[in-house]
Amino acid sequence: MTVRDRLSRLRLPAFAAPMFLVSGPDLVVACSRAGIVGSFPAPNLRSSAELGDWMGRIAGQLTADDAPWALNLVTHSTSPRLPRDLEQVAEHQPPIVITALGSPKPVLPTVQAYGGLVFADVISVDLAKKAADAGVDGLVLVCTGAGGHTGDLSPLVFVERVRRFFDGYIALAGAITTGEAILAAQVLGADFGYLGTAFIPARESMASDAYKQMCVDSSAGDLMVTRAFTGARASMLKPSMVARGLDPAELEFKVARMNFTGRQDETVKPWSGIWGAGQGVGKIDRVESAAEIVDRLAAEYDAARLRTRGLCA
Repeated sequence: MTVRDRLSRLRLPAFAAPMFLVSGPDLVVACSRAGIVGSFPAPNLRSSAELGDWMGRIAGQLTADDAPWALNLVTHSTSPRLPRDLEQVAEHQPPIVITALGSPKPVLPTVQAYGGLVFADVISVDLAKKAADAGVDGLVLVCTGAGGHTGDLSPLVFVERVRRFFDGYIALAGAITTGEAILAAQVLGADFGYLGTAFIPARESMASDAYKQMCVDSSAGDLMVTRAFTGARASMLKPSMVARGLDPAELEFKVARMNFTGRQDETVKPWSGIWGAGQGVGKIDRVESAAEIVDRLAAEYDAARLRTRGLCA
């Protein structure tokens, strides 16, 4: 069965997005077993060898009857690990690889050679066009409202513009925390909803109890978009900054130098204890298992489809 076949059999057309220091093997496996694409980012590991260990652990727990899983690779020019990470990718063959913060070109030959799919995470129409021209199988359109590294385009604009030149898979990211929002993404022309914040409070996530509780307690008004931490626009929880003794007002317009070498300098503020979330955070009201989250999303999605039939009658 191909990866495309497995995507066509998802219980719910959704990805659990890869999240820094949140998504790990337990969450990936739980999401894939629940019927959606589970994923994690390579920067959650300190070395390529550890990345291989995680991929082997995930692959060993899932079968072809489960939803496919995905690895997120940073392809920024400052990342020295990419060649070694790709060696691990060739060995463990994740069904889907999602590139971010750089061109997908270095990843395409390795992944497509074994039948895997490459999605490129993009925040603009220009970047989407470059990724499409490079030959990716799918795009992740990161819109305004997304948590962590975020975009500034409305999904109403982004999907329509990209569909003018791209007929591959589209996963839509940005404040998607409900089944209704997943269906809305499809109505706009996307194939999948791309949900991150909804899975931060999953029991299987690596987020601390304090982080999970902050998501339960917070709303969209508690967020700030800043370049102060990685150099890229990121939607972060202001209460987490305050807890670290930082003044959000002083950070809003600061810009760190983008740096994925693993070495910190005075211009790069540590991520430790500074937590991201998307505008859908206000929907979160409890900590629960990934399976329970997917069950709720599926019920909301099915109910929304029924309502939509009535509207279109």
